[in-house]
Amino acid sequence: MPDYPKMYAILCAAASEAIDLIEAGSPASAAEKLQAALLKAEELYVGAGE
Repeated sequence: MPDYPKMYAILCAAASEAIDLIEAGSPASAAEKLQAALLKAEELYVGAGE
């Protein structure tokens, strides 16, 4: 079974950090942070089905 709370925490933390990066003038870093978190959450989801 997927660990939804963990995936949620990963994505929310990345969103918070991305907001900070955008406010600091680093939108590219924000995008990278969000993409990395999305991949990690997807890996957890897919891995749970194995």
